Formats: sequence, structure tokens, C-alpha cells
Amino acid sequence: MSTPMSTAGPLTAEDLQLLSRPLHGFLSVAGATQPPQPRPVWFEVTAEGTLQLFTEPDSLKVRRLNSDPRASIVVATPVGEREHWVSVAGRTTMEADGAADLCSRLAARYWDLEDQARADDLATMLRGDFLRVVIHPEKVLRYAS
Repeated sequence: MSTPMSTAGPLTAEDLQLLSRPLHGFLSVAGATQPPQPRPVWFEVTAEGTLQLFTEPDSLKVRRLNSDPRASIVVATPVGEREHWVSVAGRTTMEADGAADLCSRLAARYWDLEDQARADDLATMLRGDFLRVVIHPEKVLRYAS
């Protein structure tokens, strides 16, 4: 059974189930005269239905979002599973608070922190400075087969 692409309303329960998995999201931000350049990112969907990720304050995505706060993220099931994807587009906000906690949660979601090398990687990351980028969904496209 296929579910057609849809733009109806906020994130659905099926969307949230996919977005709660430890999958990479592909983030695209506007680039003035440059076309969007999707990048794989760790992300988290919140109870409020926003998506958030962390990044360094001097990153290219932050500079681009300062010029144009629109972004989109696409998340898809891996090869071998039935086709299912969700695309979320909307305005972003950049928050100074909560980025280190988000980094820790996402590291635990994506990495085995029992592995000392990964635990050391996280410790190194947490010594850095991060912003929390929040995507406020305005348009949701989805497909499930």
C-alpha cells in the first residue's frame, strides 16, 4: 500500500516514528546565489514538533541562515527497508542554550558511547562551542510504501 506525497498539516504519528529513529537527516539551507548544498546531520524531533540540530557558531550553515532563515531536512529509511521518507521545510531559529545537552543526547543516539574512542570524541566535542538550530515546520512532504 502506498501513501501519496502530502503537505497536509503538522507532522503525523508516522512521521514522528520515522524521525525518532537514529537516521541521518540531509539538511539544505539557502545560499543567496549558490544552490542549496545538502549535508548529512544528526537531528532530534521535539515534543513540540520542531526538529533541532547543533552546529558551530561560525559554520557556513549559520552564516547562510543569518541571511535567509529557511531550511529543509529530508530523512529516509535505509536501503533494504520499504521506501519511506519525510521532508520538512520551514523557518529556523538559532538558540544559544541547550546545544551541549543536545550534542550529548544525539551522540548517545548515533554512537555506542561504551566505545572509548567514541566517548573521547564526545568529550572533545563538548569542549567546543555550539548553537542549537531549530527548524519550525511550515511544509511537510512525505511518502511511504
